[in-house]
Amino acid sequence: MYSFRPARPSDLAAIIGLLSDDDLGATREIISNPPDTRYATAFEAIEADANQLLAVAVDEDDRVIGCLQLTFIPGLSRTGMWRGQIESVRVARDARGSGLGSDFIEWAVARCAERGCGLVQLTSDKSRRASIRFYEKLGFVASHEGLKRNL
Repeated sequence: MYSFRPARPSDLAAIIGLLSDDDLGATREIISNPPDTRYATAFEAIEADANQLLAVAVDEDDRVIGCLQLTFIPGLSRTGMWRGQIESVRVARDARGSGLGSDFIEWAVARCAERGCGLVQLTSDKSRRASIRFYEKLGFVASHEGLKRNL
């Protein structure tokens, strides 16, 4: 069994481990003990922002087995509609296929609805074809082209 809760500073190393545990993440993240100070700085900024929620999925032993970040975005378009943005979704390898990912996304969508969001959006790297199929099965539609520019 598993549950979902806001992340704690003590979860940081486990979250970094999840973020780094795939082909793309392995090239983006830094695994070190203690964690690189930039992660702690980012965690503090997320925790201090009322429009951010870094969440974890934990097993019955409180071991972190999933993570995601929600951003609640106010906007003027669509008559001032708020949006929920889901980012950095990861599920531990040994928990995949258990239904955790679907339940975690639905939990995140419910948090967005509670905050008054009129839609929920996310992005996934085009190379993550299985992830894209997963999101489509949950009702997400590739309705827009997303563009990014590295700085």
